[in-house]
Amino acid sequence: MTSPRFASLIGCLWLVAGDSGRFAWRVPLSLRLFRRRRGRRPRGLCAALVRRVQGPPAGKRGGDSGPGVCYWQEQDLELGTLAPLGEAISSTVWSSPDMLASQDSQPWTSDETVVAGGTVVLKCQVKDHEDSSLQWSNPAQQTLYFGEKRALRDNRIQLVRSTPHELSISISNVALADEGEYTCSIFTMPVRTAKSLVTVLGIPQKPIISGYKSSLREKETTTLNCQSSGSKPAAQLTWRKGDQELHGEPTRVQEDPNGKTFTVSSSVTFQVSRDDDGADIVCSVNHESLKGADRSTSQRIEVLYTPTAKIRPDPPHPREGQKLLLHCEGRGNPVPQQYLWEKEGSVPPLKMTQESALIFPFLNKSDSGTYGCTATSNMGSYKAYYTLNVNDPSPVPSSSSTYHAIIGGIVAFIVFLLLILLIFLGHYLIRHKGTYLTHEAKGSDDAPDADTAIINAEGGQSGGDDKKEYFI
Repeated sequence: MTSPRFASLIGCLWLVAGDSGRFAWRVPLSLRLFRRRRGRRPRGLCAALVRRVQGPPAGKRGGDSGPGVCYWQEQDLELGTLAPLGEAISSTVWSSPDMLASQDSQPWTSDETVVAGGTVVLKCQVKDHEDSSLQWSNPAQQTLYFGEKRALRDNRIQLVRSTPHELSISISNVALADEGEYTCSIFTMPVRTAKSLVTVLGIPQKPIISGYKSSLREKETTTLNCQSSGSKPAAQLTWRKGDQELHGEPTRVQEDPNGKTFTVSSSVTFQVSRDDDGADIVCSVNHESLKGADRSTSQRIEVLYTPTAKIRPDPPHPREGQKLLLHCEGRGNPVPQQYLWEKEGSVPPLKMTQESALIFPFLNKSDSGTYGCTATSNMGSYKAYYTLNVNDPSPVPSSSSTYHAIIGGIVAFIVFLLLILLIFLGHYLIRHKGTYLTHEAKGSDDAPDADTAIINAEGGQSGGDDKKEYFI
């Protein structure tokens, strides 16, 4: 059996042609990036394969006379049955012991998930590069970067890091069309690849609520619809009324015309009450692309209901001789526009007006009785009652008298403290008052009479003695 010979293929991938037939295979054009400068030997896969060449068929070699391009032009050599590339290579070239690469040459990467419009970073690493460069290619097998060299003119794709052991690129403003499996390759013997699945999330649009009419009557049942488009994968819709969750129908999913995103919809049916007047019905869309952010739409509903009324007196405890106002406080939607005042046992009605208050300028005992107020709107009417008892004009202890008593007690306490202070001050002054004894006319005590005493006092004192005072 003759020694194997190589048929030419694009990108320095050679397949064996032997006596039993020839193999042929097409490989991606990106492999043409294996180049060598003029005057230098090929490296990596090209070098390995060139070393294995044992005289390619005459006239079949092409593209080797250019500026160092290391590939063979494919020819029509399909003389036998086409064989899979993996089968052909494993049975010939890569079966040699000197062509086996270690597991350290296997690159690795990771799957990435990115929101449409965001930026994704693809990182590929290898422990032993075997003097070869890493390459990234997109799902269409277009080379994006070969080492630090850009291969595809797309300004969204930028080089992040390029070393013999790592090749990282970024893709900005990611679109749904960018989703797929990206391949990191290193052209050792054999060629090793790692796959990175990039999943692009479609952001759902703001939901739209439909089905609401201008106003609802109390106890009426209504159905609201909510719809959101553009989500990928399909989003989920939820309903709530204020802080209360509403249980709507399960979310319905429909694929959009682009074949990538989905439109979701949901409906909710509920009966309204007067407490729902002015309430917000909220439809929210839940999707992983929102990362917890709220994306919802609210619909405020209006509920029409019959009025209610309550009578409030001012002052609360009316007395004879005072002025009294009875306020008829009506509530409803619409608000009552007419009030009718009546007193039991009195004909005709006291007052019919748009004002809600009944005024008594000066109360007397005859005003006592039961009063009724009828509040009316176009939704109906409601009658409230109040029993008036006019009390005697004698004053009733009020909070103002208590206030005055507190002030009086404080003043009395202050006066008492001042008296105590005056007493202590007087006692102090008395204790510090002195008694003074004056020694004058020394020797006059022994005189038999006044004249002698005067003589003794005038002459008997020494000129050097001064009058002294002693404090006892």
